[in-house]
Amino acid sequence: AILLLDKPSGHLIATAASGLEEEVQQGVRIHIGRGFAGRIASQGAPVVLDEVDHTKVVNPILLAKGIRSLMGAPLLVSGSVIGVLHVGTLSPRKFTDDDVDLLQLAADRAALAVQSLQAQLDRAAASALQRSLLPFALPTVPGLSMAARYVAGAGNVGGDWYDVFLLPSGAVCAVIGDVAGSGLRAAAIMGRVRSTLRAYALETDDPAEILTRIERKMQYFEPDAMFTVLCAVVSLSRDHIRMASAGHLPPIMALPDQAPAPAAIVSDLLIGVPDVRVRHGSSVDFPVGATMCLYTDGLVERRDRPLDEGISRLSAAVPTGDPEVACARVMLAMADAGPHNDDVALLIVSRDGWDDGETNTWPGGAP
Repeated sequence: AILLLDKPSGHLIATAASGLEEEVQQGVRIHIGRGFAGRIASQGAPVVLDEVDHTKVVNPILLAKGIRSLMGAPLLVSGSVIGVLHVGTLSPRKFTDDDVDLLQLAADRAALAVQSLQAQLDRAAASALQRSLLPFALPTVPGLSMAARYVAGAGNVGGDWYDVFLLPSGAVCAVIGDVAGSGLRAAAIMGRVRSTLRAYALETDDPAEILTRIERKMQYFEPDAMFTVLCAVVSLSRDHIRMASAGHLPPIMALPDQAPAPAAIVSDLLIGVPDVRVRHGSSVDFPVGATMCLYTDGLVERRDRPLDEGISRLSAAVPTGDPEVACARVMLAMADAGPHNDDVALLIVSRDGWDDGETNTWPGGAP
């Protein structure tokens, strides 16, 4: 049987077996340090039991199957235990040192295969989860037009995301964020943050209050999570935007007859830093013809160039007008700066003409 380590719970979980299929079928879980497999994991070294009895194993399946002797070895990757491989016999047996060496060799090869497979599965799961949480289509909103891009980086899938939705008040909430780390865990945290933000946005359209509530929730339930997020609420009249930033890069504002530039907003610390604090909001004008560009650091950050240079390059590339054209121009301009090693999320919102007599509706026509 092979039992793989689930680090968050500290348990070994039966994953594959031959002759002991019940371990997998019944979801056997062994705490590190307990029983035969738990002892192997805690010691990081092979263990042999010439005589199996209830004082030496905690898994009743081994006793029920009539296992008489056991030999197990740790699955090690770079000195860290990722699981345990054990074999047993239905008659008493004295395992030799050669037997132990052979089992450890098998465990070492299995560990490399498991690590490779887990990396592939995690990346595929993270990619699928991230794609499922990004908006399938941006909402149709009177007075606004918008477009977005998401491009996975060359490395592991990260926790970048964007979101746009209509609020009950008729205001529009646009969000962009970036969870620290990569892989399945970052994508899962991103999904929970997105859902939490949507829920709080139904209770208040104050972006600073939304981020304050998210911070309180995350520090209680997921104190190890860290992420940046910028929440922007476009007013019902569409003529101004209230924003709150938790450590996220400032949006680029392109106003008619003005050079595009980063918005002068207050940027508080990212969420995940200890101690809940007051979050601050800022307000910017959003006249007809204006464009707001939200983005994650993968678009502007390069290892060989200052971050300010990337932001300046982005600012120069953001036009007013059609957001789809703007997205295309931005991606083309920033691609010249080098390949994207990190994920890139880009959301551009432009203000069109506004008809005061037009009824604001939810997507699908409901008022």
